[in-house]
Order: sequence, then C-alpha cells, then structure tokens
Amino acid sequence: MELPFAESWKIKMVEPIRKSTREEREQWIKEAHYNVFQLKANQVYIDLLTDSGTGAMSDRQWAGIMTGDESYAGADSFFRLKETIERLTGFKYVIPTHQGRAAENVLFSYLVHEGDIVPGNSHFDTTKGHIEGRKAIALDCTIDEAKQTQLEVPFKGNVDPAKLERALEEHADRIPFIIVTITNNTAGGQPVSMENLRQVRAVADKFHKPVLFDSARFAENAYFIKTREEGYANKTIKEITREMFAMADGMTMSAKKDGIVNMGGFIATNRQDWYEGAKGFCVQFEGYLTYGGMNGRDMNALAIGLDENTEFDNLETRIHQVHHLAEKLDEYGIPYQRPAGGHAIFVDAPKVLTHVPKEEFPAQTLTIELYLEAGIRGCEIGYLLADRDPVTRENRFDGLDLLRLAIPRRVYTDNHMDVIAAALKNVYDRREQVTRGVRIAWEAPIMRHFTVQLERL
Repeated sequence: MELPFAESWKIKMVEPIRKSTREEREQWIKEAHYNVFQLKANQVYIDLLTDSGTGAMSDRQWAGIMTGDESYAGADSFFRLKETIERLTGFKYVIPTHQGRAAENVLFSYLVHEGDIVPGNSHFDTTKGHIEGRKAIALDCTIDEAKQTQLEVPFKGNVDPAKLERALEEHADRIPFIIVTITNNTAGGQPVSMENLRQVRAVADKFHKPVLFDSARFAENAYFIKTREEGYANKTIKEITREMFAMADGMTMSAKKDGIVNMGGFIATNRQDWYEGAKGFCVQFEGYLTYGGMNGRDMNALAIGLDENTEFDNLETRIHQVHHLAEKLDEYGIPYQRPAGGHAIFVDAPKVLTHVPKEEFPAQTLTIELYLEAGIRGCEIGYLLADRDPVTRENRFDGLDLLRLAIPRRVYTDNHMDVIAAALKNVYDRREQVTRGVRIAWEAPIMRHFTVQLERL
C-alpha cells in the first residue's frame, strides 16, 4: 500500500487562535472601512492576507538568531548571508535591506528615472509603485494565456518574447532594464519556465539590456521547473536555482517569502556599476552596507532559511498544502487561476460574484464576504490593487480581479485548508444574493489598497 503524503516537519510550538461571531465581524469590518488590511490580527481566525513574513521559522533558524553578530560594520552574520546568497545565485555583490520594497527603492533610485519604461511580467504592487512613483511606466508583457483563469498552462507567469521584443524595438532608449517576477504573483502565483528565462535573456542580449529578477518566490519557481519542465526532474532545487539566476544580471528579494523570515530582503548582482550606484542609497535609506535594514540575528536566520527552503522536501510540503486547497475548491466548483500556483490560491471573483459590476470591485467584495462568513482574511489582487492610470487617473479594469488566499509557510494544517474551502463554498452557494459591491470613499495616490477606505453599496 502506498503511504499517504505527510509533512516534512513536526510541530514543536503552537499559537492559539480564536473564533469570532458574525455580529463581531460585521462591526469590525465596518470599523476597518471594509479594508481587511485595517483589521486587527486578533479579529482574524485564519489569516491568508499574505505569505510575506508570516511563516514559521525552523529550530535551526531560531538557533541562528541566538548567535547573531550585531556589529555595526563587518558583522560575521553579513558574510554568512553573503556566502549563502552567492552559493545559491552566483551573485557576488550583496546589499541587505529591511524587505523587498526597500530593495526596490534602493536599486530603482539609481536605475529608474522619469520617462523610463520598464517591461516585465505583471509587475507586483510595490514594483509598479516604485516605477510609477518615479514618473516611469511599468509595461506588462505577460503571455495572454495568463488572463484566462480556467486555461491549464504550466507556466502562465511567462514573459511574451514577442511583446518584449516589440517594446525594445519601439522604446529601447527609454528602457533601463527588463524585470522578470519569479513566480509571477499578480498573474496568480504562476511560474516562469527556464526556457522562457532563456528567451528573455536572448532578447535582452540582442538589445544590450540587463535583466533583473524580482525573486521573492524563486525557490517555488525552481520547484515548478523541476516538476513541470522537461529535463529538470533529476536536478536539485539548488542546481535549478543557479541556472535560473545565470539568466539575470541581478535580483531584488523580499526574504519574507522564500527566505522564511519575518523581516528582511536584499539586492544581489554581479554588475559592479549597479552595486556602486545603489550603495549610496542604501546608506541613505537603510543603513550601513553590511547590515542595510537588517540586524545580525535576522541575517543569520535568513541565511539558514534560504538554505533550508531550496531543498525539495520543504517546498513539496508547502506546495502540496496549496494544492490540497485547490482540490477542495475543484470539488465545490469554485473557479480559480489554474493551475494552482506555489504560494496561494487566486479565486476568480467576477466568475463568482457575477452580479457585481467591475466598478464595484468584485474581488474586494468577495474578500469582505469571506471574512464575514468565517473570519478568514484574504487579499484582493485586482482592480483596487491596480491603482489608477497615472496619466488619465481612471481606474484600471484591464487585468484580472482575484481574491488571493496566500498560505503562510509551516503555519496552518490541512484541516485549516478544509475550513477555508467550506467557507468559500458557503459564500459561493449564496453568490446570487450578492448584487452590490463597494465604492471608494478615500484613497492614496499610489499603492492605495493598503489604506483605502471603502463604503458598501
């Protein structure tokens, strides 16, 4: 008899969570202006707002925290982290930052200027914010298949090489670099194939442009290359990782995802000009070069987390849980971005709330309904997150409108996944009764979804 799948770790510590009543949740979400970011953590039963910084560290990581070197300059912890990053990626220049958006802020302060165009695959919110905030353009060159949520394509996160080449033919003098997000979060946690990374590299070389990877979930991307792409089944995750980064000139990293730490990030590159250009901004915005925005103990934990999470067993356990939730949604007929990605399930909100017009933000409405149903906090990745067009100031409705259920690493059990699926089924079963959504009462000009205030219609 074949043994059933089980986690590659055992539980050493638990943290209690409490259930709330429907009446409590109705009051709390109203006080939060129908923005789940504004809820208090103790008002949430199962928290799927993000997988960023919400994972559970290992015993080795906690042990590493105890031996962190807190020297202001030249700390041993920095060199331990630098050695790990160079071993995994091949990049020799490393600048620590306090998280991914800080890495973008430091590097883009040197690279991105007014009037520039930065092509890539579905730039995530902070990436787009750092580009558009500098009066530049984030140009989406993702393959068209990514917008068809029910289409089964193994690498929906891919860049369309024809779109990318056309952009470079038309705007080469305005393009400082190409960015590839691995995995592609905005498109539904979808991976990018090794073949596609080679295609991007070839186009970049043709036009003499550098390539930057947004690498928050690079290990999960490597897992999908191993399990889905021909020729990689017998390669280790670390071997695949090195091959991936050989296609890039540098990377930014939110270490709060695949580094499995609660705070941290970095820039890594082999381009000395990028390193020299970014150094001054690191000192100005983050801190000295050998700690940036991190302390020694967290650099220790990050070095260990990067090493642990580039092992197959750890990734298989994590991605299996996401796919377990997907199987339950399949059983209930709930549409999501297929195939299931690495860190989250992205429910296709307009296909669920068919009576809510796009101007009333279906994914945000579904997010609210799921919270009211069971105290489960997801996150809208869609029309609210897209912000307004920086020129016309009109809402952008041309992308997907998804409810993201981001699964923290090593935190919840499959029983929690079953509760999430059942709660979504309850909302799905009464979807015909949800005919109105929300409207914006107040918003920030950039990255509005974090602080937006909404009213129910």
